[in-house]
Amino acid sequence: MKPLNIIIGTSASITKDIIEKYGFIVVDFKLIWEGEENIIGDNIFDKMREVAKTKITGGPKTSQPSIGVYKNSFEEGLRSAEEVICITISSKLSGAYNSAFQAIKMLTPEDQKRVFLFDSLNADAAESFIAIQAAKLSSEGLRSEKIIEELKDYSKNIKLFAALESADWLEAGGRINHSLAMLVNQMQKIGMRPILMIKDGEIKPSTLKMQASNTSSAILKELDVQIKEPLLQGKICRIIISHAGVPEDAEKIKNSILEKYKEKVEIEFISLTSCVIGAHVGPGALICCVTK
Repeated sequence: MKPLNIIIGTSASITKDIIEKYGFIVVDFKLIWEGEENIIGDNIFDKMREVAKTKITGGPKTSQPSIGVYKNSFEEGLRSAEEVICITISSKLSGAYNSAFQAIKMLTPEDQKRVFLFDSLNADAAESFIAIQAAKLSSEGLRSEKIIEELKDYSKNIKLFAALESADWLEAGGRINHSLAMLVNQMQKIGMRPILMIKDGEIKPSTLKMQASNTSSAILKELDVQIKEPLLQGKICRIIISHAGVPEDAEKIKNSILEKYKEKVEIEFISLTSCVIGAHVGPGALICCVTK
């Protein structure tokens, strides 16, 4: 029996290769979109673009895994490992943490002592970074309680930021009003692009990038800011890029980063943005996650 199984949700942007490499157990969020099966597209973002050709009157929504789903995943994890750590999307963005917390109470008293829950207070690729770090710490021989302590410090150094192609999906999801969506879209047309970041577990506007003709240029401008201090300290920055259906833009960012910073940065991987975040940010969005 191995020492630890790590459970993540599909709220984490990650690749199949990484999941297999670290043996993560993945818990599915539900995608709720009436008539979605009749919309043309290979993924959620293709379908969102198809809907947007007419008028956005309804789009995808997501729902956290149920208590029962989490309970089953915990029992699965405990069958092959001494302990389980479950890493969730920020409790301020989803009810996933609470579902997992309630699920632990349904286990036997002995099994409850073997399951550990970690609120990432983050989302998307940041969850992936935290899960990877937990796996690395486990491979070094750390037990779950110590891993959780280490993750609390580690997660403070993770920066996740995003640039949107359009504010229409934030409006459609009720995150911003129509006037603000129109203002954001007009600003972007003249090269003023807002950057969203995760702060204190919530998605908040962070800064405005001037002379940014597209999302990739806005991301690269913000990346320069985020990695400046660590690089001055001689540290290597690790980066995950996720994209809402625009792989060519993600590759453009990757190539630009590697050309500019060379051995000073490491690109962990590029992945499709999770539908949990993607349903709100919409197609064309780019997300960059940095840690050191």
